[in-house]
Amino acid sequence: MQAAMELKNNTQHQQSVEGGHGQWWWREKKVKDLMVEKRRLVEVPYTASLTHTMNALIANHVVAVPVAAPPGQWIGAGGSMILESDKQTGAPRKHYIGMVTVFDILAHIAENGDGADLDKRMSVPVSSIIGHCIEGLSLWTLNPNTSIIDCMEVLSKGIHRALVPVEGHSENISGAELKESACSYRMLTQMDVLSFLRMHSSEMGNILSPSVGELKVIAENVFAVTNRAKVIEAIKCMRTASLSAVPIVEASDATEEDHTQLIDGKGRKLIGTFSASDLRGCPIALLQSWLSIGVIEFIEHISIAPSNLAGDLGHSARELVTCYANSSLSEVIDKVVGAHVHRVWVVDQQGLLTGVVSLTDMIRVIRESLLSEFGAT
Repeated sequence: MQAAMELKNNTQHQQSVEGGHGQWWWREKKVKDLMVEKRRLVEVPYTASLTHTMNALIANHVVAVPVAAPPGQWIGAGGSMILESDKQTGAPRKHYIGMVTVFDILAHIAENGDGADLDKRMSVPVSSIIGHCIEGLSLWTLNPNTSIIDCMEVLSKGIHRALVPVEGHSENISGAELKESACSYRMLTQMDVLSFLRMHSSEMGNILSPSVGELKVIAENVFAVTNRAKVIEAIKCMRTASLSAVPIVEASDATEEDHTQLIDGKGRKLIGTFSASDLRGCPIALLQSWLSIGVIEFIEHISIAPSNLAGDLGHSARELVTCYANSSLSEVIDKVVGAHVHRVWVVDQQGLLTGVVSLTDMIRVIRESLLSEFGAT
């Protein structure tokens, strides 16, 4: 009997290895496997102006950068103590005090209501705006030896990106940490994880086959702006609700509809997306004049931006990325990764908005399915 059981277990293990399924595959894949092609960390010093920071975001095709300061002089975001140390001596050289995104800069611009005195507002040090959005209030690291499944747990709780030490000093720690010292870091994002999962989709059986509706991954409460909203109004609305993007829906004929405020977008005709990351395509010299135009006119301006900026924006300002409730999760992931967007709007056959699928929820449901089907640990 024991010999028969051992033979059965060995056969199951071999099938798991050959098929790429089960505990074996997920136990072997680590965060470091996702970092092979990642470039060196893009960062800005705490003294950098917002103009310099925006230029760094544009030049490096990113939407967020960590802010570095001298060690021992700052309290890190969320109490974090993430240090870059000298490779030879181990002495701390930098302290990463927070993360600043395009949205942080836009929220700062919107604070005075009309975007006036833009040059003055863009000249302040980047350290003065850390925390305008929730993400900037926390800064995390992920150990390179953390399993993919544990990494997915962290990113399914709303952490969009984390620093990964290239040569850290916490080899036995897994998961997300607020304390770390390493001689250099790389950035891991939710998009990196989804791209990796997409690349290994054939090794996950039928996990990605069900529809997003079946998987209950659609958030049905969607705040939107109408096509009559101005850019500055959309930015102020997003700042108030801590949203980095909103759908643009067709305005109704109702005279009482307030186009300066967020509205319930469900059941409305979807015609576009207004995203903080799209503002990277707006030359700083034109930003102030563009704040007063309509959101649709802004998208049209962005769509004919110079090719280097248009490429940087991916498809977000030029192509409306949508899916249906019966679209498979695999199809939605293909759309997200292919267009490099951070959400997919869900519409019905008439193009009316019914919900949204986020990267956070996609990662969450894939992890839950893996644990359920393969018993990954």
